[in-house]
Amino acid sequence: MLARDPLPPAVFEVDRLVLDYPTSAGIVRAVDDVSFRVGEGERLVLLGPSGCGKSSILKAVAGFLKPASGVIRVRGREIKGPGPDRIVVFQEFDQLLPWKTVRQNVEFPLRMASKLTKAEIRERTEATLRKVGLERVLDSYPHTLSGGMKQRAAIARALVTDADVLLMDEPFAALDALTRTQLQGELLDLAEELGFTLLFVTHSIEEAILIGTKLHLLSPHPGRTITSLDTHEFGREDAGSARLESLSREVHDLLFSPKAKKEVLEHV
Repeated sequence: MLARDPLPPAVFEVDRLVLDYPTSAGIVRAVDDVSFRVGEGERLVLLGPSGCGKSSILKAVAGFLKPASGVIRVRGREIKGPGPDRIVVFQEFDQLLPWKTVRQNVEFPLRMASKLTKAEIRERTEATLRKVGLERVLDSYPHTLSGGMKQRAAIARALVTDADVLLMDEPFAALDALTRTQLQGELLDLAEELGFTLLFVTHSIEEAILIGTKLHLLSPHPGRTITSLDTHEFGREDAGSARLESLSREVHDLLFSPKAKKEVLEHV
């Protein structure tokens, strides 16, 4: 499956990233020489078996982990730590403060930055909540919201800061199958409406294909690049389809076949 040509300008890029963890037995390599780029409005999904470094890569892009070597750039600037240009949307959207209303949750990062007047904060917050379809629940509390509304509120809180990249680490992993499907659809609807750029981590091959416009496949520990696939032609209408099942089998074989593992090792 070939990548689209020409490539769009990169919103962020990972260049020959190496991530190490210190342990009592010495340094353990989690990620080894991984590179990829993500253009405006693209949704790149990191996919691989447990222990391949998917979450570690996401944490490094967020600025929480320092690379042993390699460079991560956002809009061409090398990142040195966390910043408002990269926002993590946590699993089950539990970054929403339960004692604050939807409006107060979304405006919270703007108030912390202290760069806008109260009127400007209110205007930007309400405009962002209208974009995600939550204008009718501005003064509701998180416990009164459905799962889809919580997701929209969490994403609104990220978008209100004009973040360049949303980072999502298995946000649906703990949910039942029906709720997971519903929230996948909510996320796709928002992505299509708002065109945000997304880095997404999952263990699910089908979820990766449905959510992502691109997949980056990683080998077992330490995580090394197997290949990248263009999946922008797949959407929620493909759930359960023969062509999605066919691509899922292809991706599974790339991730787990002995031949794929051998080819990765031969290129180290």
